[in-house]
Amino acid sequence: MKPINVLFLWEVPNPLQRYMQANLSKIKGLNLIFPKKAEEFELLKWAPDVQIIVGWRPSQDLLEQAQQLQLFLFPGVGVQNLIDWFRDHGQQRGIVLVNSHGNSYLVAQHTVALLLALLNKIVPHHNWMKDGEWRKGDADAKTALLRNRSVGFLGYGAINQQVHRFLAGFDVEFIGLRRSWRRKRESLPTAMKKYNPLQLNDFLDATDTLLVAVPLTPETEGMIGYNELKRLGPEGVLVNVGRGAVINQKGLYQALKKNDIAGAAIDVWYTYQPEPDESGRKYPFEQPFHELDNIILSPHRAYSPADDLERWDEIIENIRRFAQGRTDFLSIVNLKRGY
Repeated sequence: MKPINVLFLWEVPNPLQRYMQANLSKIKGLNLIFPKKAEEFELLKWAPDVQIIVGWRPSQDLLEQAQQLQLFLFPGVGVQNLIDWFRDHGQQRGIVLVNSHGNSYLVAQHTVALLLALLNKIVPHHNWMKDGEWRKGDADAKTALLRNRSVGFLGYGAINQQVHRFLAGFDVEFIGLRRSWRRKRESLPTAMKKYNPLQLNDFLDATDTLLVAVPLTPETEGMIGYNELKRLGPEGVLVNVGRGAVINQKGLYQALKKNDIAGAAIDVWYTYQPEPDESGRKYPFEQPFHELDNIILSPHRAYSPADDLERWDEIIENIRRFAQGRTDFLSIVNLKRGY
């Protein structure tokens, strides 16, 4: 049996190294390469001999040097930075690009936390108590009940499927919109009315609690703007854990500023290298969302805790399948669709 070399593109913490080794110990000839320093020159030394790469942002030079590469495992879902190279080069070489939904439980938990914090006005009451204002009442920030709301899943992949399970015990109606329902055969946690992208306006008209968890593609970029948000109604709320650019930034700000919707909780933003202002503050947006009182700002941390080891089980399973000669990897990226 030929050896299988797996190169990791970052300095992998010792607990994760041990977890990987323990779960893959029965595979003969498997060599897990954990670089001591994840610097380009060291990675390039290993590249010509690896069959599998695990990591986020490989250089083009590294990919070109990895002439034996057959499988690239991306430990997340945001593969946009790799799509063009794999379309132009990787596909021709027969390299399979796979992303990972191993953090879907973590993101789903954060989604539900954001939703409940938004509806229950946790943040303003917390801040009032810090300032010594005891028991501010409903006149200041009244809880909005989840009961009898219509929860709309924009995207019904691993994250919103998990959110659906978490929320199944609440007295709410569930509806969902996804590109295709035919390839999903698993039973749903509850009954749910299904929509497709051509029915977006009907879907939004039927929704007052919009949970966004779609990838960023040419089809989804800017798909939710001011007019779409208004369809949620004045009691409508939004939680976005997908990608910031799915929702038009100016449209979102205007809908919140004008109280066309009741509130939003956002974990994904519009720029991830913001320039500091004159006071050294960094805001990952151009509209002044931080001045609004009907939004919860979350710094793209739905994946937390980063040291959760079970999130790597999908990566481990795909390495195991490769060693068995299988090609039915979990979460193969459709290069045409971009996710």
